[in-house]
Amino acid sequence: MLRVAESRSQARPHGRWVIAALAFLVTLWSQYGNLAQLSFASNAPAGAAGTRADLLFLPNERLRDAFLRMQASSAPEPRILVVDIDEASLTELGPWPWPRERLAHLVEILLTEYGARGVALDIVLPSASGTPGDMRLALLARHGPVVPAQAFDFDLAGTRPQQLRDGHLGGATPLYKEGIPASGYVGNYPALAAAPQIGAIGFIPDPDGALRRVPLLTQFEGRHYPALALALVNCCAGNGPLELDNTGLMRVPYRRDWSAYTVVSAADILAQRIVPSSAARRLVVVGSSSLGMADRVETPLAASRPGLGVQATILSALLDRQQGKTPAPWPGRLIACLFALASVVGCMLLFPRLSAAASVGLLAAGSAVWLGLAYVVSAHDPDFAPVGPLATNLFLLAVAVPYQWQVAQGRSRHLLQTLRQYVAPAVVEELLRSEEDDPLCPRQRDVTTLVADMEGYTGQVETLPVAEAAQLTRDFLDCLTGPVIDHQGTLDKYTGDGMMAFWGAPLPLEQHADLALDAAHAITRRVANLSRQRERAGFKPLRVRIGIESGVAMAGDFGTSFRSIYTAVGDSVNTAARLEQVARDFPHNVIIGPGAVARARRHRFVALGERLLRGKEKPTPLYTFDTSMNHPGTPLAATQPAVPADTRPHA
Repeated sequence: MLRVAESRSQARPHGRWVIAALAFLVTLWSQYGNLAQLSFASNAPAGAAGTRADLLFLPNERLRDAFLRMQASSAPEPRILVVDIDEASLTELGPWPWPRERLAHLVEILLTEYGARGVALDIVLPSASGTPGDMRLALLARHGPVVPAQAFDFDLAGTRPQQLRDGHLGGATPLYKEGIPASGYVGNYPALAAAPQIGAIGFIPDPDGALRRVPLLTQFEGRHYPALALALVNCCAGNGPLELDNTGLMRVPYRRDWSAYTVVSAADILAQRIVPSSAARRLVVVGSSSLGMADRVETPLAASRPGLGVQATILSALLDRQQGKTPAPWPGRLIACLFALASVVGCMLLFPRLSAAASVGLLAAGSAVWLGLAYVVSAHDPDFAPVGPLATNLFLLAVAVPYQWQVAQGRSRHLLQTLRQYVAPAVVEELLRSEEDDPLCPRQRDVTTLVADMEGYTGQVETLPVAEAAQLTRDFLDCLTGPVIDHQGTLDKYTGDGMMAFWGAPLPLEQHADLALDAAHAITRRVANLSRQRERAGFKPLRVRIGIESGVAMAGDFGTSFRSIYTAVGDSVNTAARLEQVARDFPHNVIIGPGAVARARRHRFVALGERLLRGKEKPTPLYTFDTSMNHPGTPLAATQPAVPADTRPHA
């Protein structure tokens, strides 16, 4: 029985730590396995979104979106000017497409009158118009700081029956050797495609349709083409080409809201209604926010934003990187894993001591702390997954909390079944709250044992009917048991008309000797009351004999596979039984051993001399209560024997 209980107690921590390992693996997978999968998924076409979204991808991105919305700044961006071919421009100057002469004139005014450092055209012109404006715009792009755009398609799954091949490509760069593969393109007319700097404006939306990443480099038929913002920075920002540590997908940081950019109407530029000094030395992005031109995308900051705004955001982020203004990089994935590890270990250690509601509260508090930390880390690491530790906590909530509850319920049932008949309810509750995996496992404890018996039991019941004899036995045992339970004792067993109990196990008690002595006082009073009632009915008087001793004993669940009992074994236990037998030779109901006297703090005693007890090699000092005191409360003072010492061997 003991071995079965021990194996069960060992299985519980094992199962708990298996759950802990699985919970930690959730974060580990989200930071490393998930991101590797995410990198592949982001290269897939939008049409395959349903097959590329993994379990944590969208929750992770939505959480990062929330952080971005809280972190986005509206402080002015003085390095960039956004020229918008907006509804007002189309109303004033005519619908799109505009004549090439007007576009060329717009670029010339920006470069000359407004002193722009460079102009990026977020416009693709695949066909020549056959007007002098074609050559004029092409010459500006060939000889001036002008970067036209070309679009790439990323239909890698081949969902379209025919891949896009429109216009002519240009602007391939030997500076970078990697990029995101493209499946098709929409280029410019030949003269404009001959410009030395041309930027790509293709993008790959995430599975939910939001634009969070853009290819900085696009690879097509062995050549590499820079993004529009990257081409403009390399061309016109100074300090040479931008060095990239990652030429694949760039997470758009969206540090600035749309309101942070200086946006002017193209019509105002053409009419020169803008003060030139307000736009001098800026990099300019020309595009359109008009709904009719269908250049609008969903971003983390808004459901519908002009693609022109995304280009301005990418340009701002690349300028920050070039000028060293980006937040210092942090090992976000490592931070997430360390936090999850600490959270898992802490929860596994605390869950056994907490209620289910408190465990849920602990997980909620840990999640709140992580959200605050992840909010800061997200600005320093674009690759880590902030949802990882939250997913770990959710796993703990769904698995560890019910598991611990089930373990606690099983443990409670086991304890209750074993102790309900032996231990005071307050002790059982304390055991259920204790940290020990198996509080019934045998342990060495300092205990006080009380053995009580009815003197002359046979003479009391031999003339009584069976029913009355049984009732007498029940009434007498009730007088013994009630005080034991009331004084936090553990009922060991009944011995016919007697009882054995002990204090100090299964829970250690600081005043176990005093509590046992208090119980002895109460037992003698209750037996005296029962005796008076029986005497009035004409029966013989009752007397209880009690032996009490303290010392080290082995207390625990002992027995065989057929039956077990929670008991205490040891020399002090045997001594208490011998003292109960010795009481027949004294007029005192309670005989106390030296161990209990030494440990008592609230009782006064009278020495009775010494007696050589059965099984002992040396005489044992005997004591009883000092009846001259109405209440226990002072230490032992009297040590003179109340009767002559008897050193004869005695059973």
